[in-house]
Amino acid sequence: MGCARLLPRYFQLIWRHSVFSSSSSSSSSCYRACIMQLCARFSVRSCHSLRLAVPVRSFGTTSPRVWAWKSAAVFGCFPLKSPLAAGITYTSRARSMGTDLRASLARKPCAVAPPPAPNGGKFKVAVCQLSVTANKEQNINHAREVIEGAADEGAELIVLPEMWNCPYSNSSFPVYAEDIDAGGNESPSTMMLSDVARKKQVTIIGGSIPERSYDHLYNTCCIYGRNGELQAKHRKVHLFDIDIPGKIVFKESETLTAGEGLTVVDTYVGRIGVGICYDIRFEELAMLYAARGAQMICYPGAFNMTTGPLHWELLQRARAIDNQLYVITCSPARDPTASYVAWGHSTVVGPFGEIISKTGHEEATIFADIDYSVSDQRRLNMPLDKQRRGDLYQLVDVSRCHEGSE
Repeated sequence: MGCARLLPRYFQLIWRHSVFSSSSSSSSSCYRACIMQLCARFSVRSCHSLRLAVPVRSFGTTSPRVWAWKSAAVFGCFPLKSPLAAGITYTSRARSMGTDLRASLARKPCAVAPPPAPNGGKFKVAVCQLSVTANKEQNINHAREVIEGAADEGAELIVLPEMWNCPYSNSSFPVYAEDIDAGGNESPSTMMLSDVARKKQVTIIGGSIPERSYDHLYNTCCIYGRNGELQAKHRKVHLFDIDIPGKIVFKESETLTAGEGLTVVDTYVGRIGVGICYDIRFEELAMLYAARGAQMICYPGAFNMTTGPLHWELLQRARAIDNQLYVITCSPARDPTASYVAWGHSTVVGPFGEIISKTGHEEATIFADIDYSVSDQRRLNMPLDKQRRGDLYQLVDVSRCHEGSE
């Protein structure tokens, strides 16, 4: 009973009921576990708040045992046995708990709102679909020229393609890889990105390059701020390993190592989530970015001639619609003579799934005007965040949960 002193008064009643009135020791343990899981999920102070928000009578029963089961189910804490096994059914009143509370439980930890957007959330983005050659120095110099030209046209955010400094092949990755952390001459590609970001006062989503870190190679995107400082580094989380008979076989895992973290970065043009190519296929990643308050997701990518025509635009629009935010993709230009032929078609997608700007397969720079108030309006028109069913499902941000427990 010592633990019961830690519980709010109405939980103590249930605790005592389970100790003294239960006919089965296993049932008693189960009821007590239910309450303790609730108090592990919420602090004691939070439980008092919950008492006001969801009083006992709202569960439509006077039985402390049944209330304990329903509390655990509604608040996402599941006891040792299922409620159905205990012969308990959920009432419509239990399901109709406060909408805001129920929706907030669909994300663990709770979703955070996007931050106030700098400059009213309006700016111009440039998406640079670059031609890539086998000459690394030439690729770097050409990328600099294109970035500077985009900045001169008024772009404040500039996005580059996946593997813009080398051919996209497993044989090329080790040869062209750079030590980004060492910087300087060990990473001429990122040194150029930093320099031009600082000189032109722009934010750069630096596509991706092969990164060497100790004994591992990564497919890495660097994000540089207006002062030229490295703000974040995203290592491709989902490696591109596919085998479509008669069409294409590619295994990035033969040379590359998967990244182990998500990337959401606050920049001068808002909060941006970053994924690389194959990452776009995993909606969980985009959902987590949205739950962290991202206003835009950028995906440097190089879809191929098999999956590109079918999936490239479809996936971009799906990620934008699902999460009510902007999605930007940037591909290398198509080179029919390359061993891996990119689909191209870099795109800017709005938060309602609308295509704002798009190019073909050739080298080109496209521009688009971004206005985050459009996202705000779409979320008012269709308030998905307030309509989620946290009593039925939950998306868990593992890294944020670990951070909160430290």
